[in-house]
Amino acid sequence: MAKVKKVIKRTRRKIRYKLIYALLRVMIFVSNLMPRVLWLKLCGALGSFSSLFTGHSRKRVIDHLTMVYANEKSPEEIRTLSRKVFEMLGKNAGDVIRGFRIMKLSQFEKFRIIHGAEHLEAAYKKGKGLILLTGHLGAFEFTATELSFRGYKPLIVGTRMKDEKLNDLLSRQRNKLGATAVERGKDTVKLVKTLKSGGTVLILIDQDTKVKSRFVNFLGLPCATPIGATLMALKTGAAIVPMFTHLRDDYKLEINCYPEVEMTVTGDEETDLLVNTQKLNDVTEREIRKYPAQWVWMHERWKTKPGEEIR
Repeated sequence: MAKVKKVIKRTRRKIRYKLIYALLRVMIFVSNLMPRVLWLKLCGALGSFSSLFTGHSRKRVIDHLTMVYANEKSPEEIRTLSRKVFEMLGKNAGDVIRGFRIMKLSQFEKFRIIHGAEHLEAAYKKGKGLILLTGHLGAFEFTATELSFRGYKPLIVGTRMKDEKLNDLLSRQRNKLGATAVERGKDTVKLVKTLKSGGTVLILIDQDTKVKSRFVNFLGLPCATPIGATLMALKTGAAIVPMFTHLRDDYKLEINCYPEVEMTVTGDEETDLLVNTQKLNDVTEREIRKYPAQWVWMHERWKTKPGEEIR
């Protein structure tokens, strides 16, 4: 009976992934048949509508928002924000889907605004490697698009998708302009070599993943945080520059780059890991608090408990 259940579960998963892949291909095609703003409004409506059928995810969003904002917002304000989260998830996902057809900088510049690009250039010119710190905020895939058009050819550290066809589709999207997708937790040697040769790595540390982590505060709560960015910066001397996206009220995609995060080096490895990883969390947190409706609150960010993290 157990084997039969596994087969049924595996079959359902395959069917679900095939449907998702087919739907995604259709959406990529349809998204370019209408004006971008109209498409994003449609996707926002679909995102809001989807929250009615995803009770588990909706509850998780409300629970996480309550954990963070209980002393700042009323229950009604939190529920309102939770609905906005699903709307913005739809809009930002729609923007990424439409972006699959972008091949020229002129196409990108029609809706993209960037601030702080001088921070990228200053850090890159040091020649010791550049680590771009971003987060699952807004249409964050466009950070790689921006870097590629600027000629940085970043290695993008991310988690491999469970379905091979979906993973290949996303990888082709990331690689088409010169970036290279690297599976999280693997190819560490490649990442270090790239940085030591003055190259660029794009990394996210705002999710609970099965990689080396330490407990530091994030959004006012202790949580297991990946230490990959900190380790690479300390090992190679590479500069870490924060780079985040969000969708503006006028439907422009805004990318903000901030000054290099100065690393603290005391000589005590554990202290340096904790202090610097906390700095990176603080930077990410500040950006999320500016645009809370555009972060992925349905992710189980505080799932890992002390003692369960990979060290």
